[in-house]
Amino acid sequence: MLLIVVGTRPQHIKLASLARALNRQGIEYVVVHTGQHYDYELDEIFFEELDLPRPIAHLGVGSGSHGYQTGTMLMRLEKVYKRFKPKMIIVPGDTNSALAGALAGVKMGFPIAHVEAGLRSRLPYMAEEVNRVLIDHVSEMLFAPTEYAYANLLKEGIDFSRIFLTGDVMADNIILFEKRIDEIFNEFHGEKYVYVTVHRAENTDNYLRLRNIVKALVKLSKEQDFTVVFPLHPRTQNKLSEYGLLNTLRNAENIKLMKPVGYVKSLRYARDARIVLTDSGGLQKEAFILRTPIVTLRETTEWIETVECGWNIPVGPDSSRIVEAVSTLLEKELPEVDPLKFYGSGRASERIANLVREYLS
Repeated sequence: MLLIVVGTRPQHIKLASLARALNRQGIEYVVVHTGQHYDYELDEIFFEELDLPRPIAHLGVGSGSHGYQTGTMLMRLEKVYKRFKPKMIIVPGDTNSALAGALAGVKMGFPIAHVEAGLRSRLPYMAEEVNRVLIDHVSEMLFAPTEYAYANLLKEGIDFSRIFLTGDVMADNIILFEKRIDEIFNEFHGEKYVYVTVHRAENTDNYLRLRNIVKALVKLSKEQDFTVVFPLHPRTQNKLSEYGLLNTLRNAENIKLMKPVGYVKSLRYARDARIVLTDSGGLQKEAFILRTPIVTLRETTEWIETVECGWNIPVGPDSSRIVEAVSTLLEKELPEVDPLKFYGSGRASERIANLVREYLS
């Protein structure tokens, strides 16, 4: 039996196509939910919307510092692992849930498989960067989503026999839910709008960085005559309120603030937008696949191919650079490219399921 550890919105999304591929292969598995994300808009909605397998255990860890979250997960996961004695533990992504799932497992002698291995931002202060490096170096099987990720793992001295270039499971999802994206209602369809998400701690927990992002959004809504569509992550909303920036956005005429949206709705917003502005890793890639240009609100990106193809400009939280990058992407003719070829052409989950089956047999 496999055991898959999830706990956050991005992990739930990765589970969608992966679970279906494991089902097709007849591989028995169970899902454990750490409870790192627990708001309906970041958690339960995805199980309903994506028809995900229900967890056999919910650890209820909730919010807290990195130390509290990871430590509590380690203790509670150990009990689950002792109960099920899995033949392999799969951890998708780079969250604290993924790190705890890998560490608890390897210390108990269970082999670890890492979905989305080898991604590197080269930002040592970024929590996700620390997590994914540690996960990669304790994993038995590493499923790299891109050629760059594969090369990163080789450069770090990981034996090539443990590394597999599979493609990206989230690219599979876009193909899987293509019809649903078309069918979902977009109240901004036909408008000139930018789609914005901000949630990373390095942006939300730093007043100057968050203020500069807000300044750029207000400027875009006025000078470029854009509607700014901005679903607020709970942490982002709390920080905007704490810093006195929330009313600035609320009082801006063309900025539409809303609660976090479901996965398919987010894809529809991204697909129909003129530009996507985000500090999310996943949304950068999704927008690229959906052929929407991206301005990344970080200095670097793990998805190097999006930049090399000219569809993504990383700018960090500099208001003038954000506005300039939006203008650049609107004015330039973007190169013709098939984004799916970089991510396994929609067969990543199938490859992973085949490799797992071979390993287990």
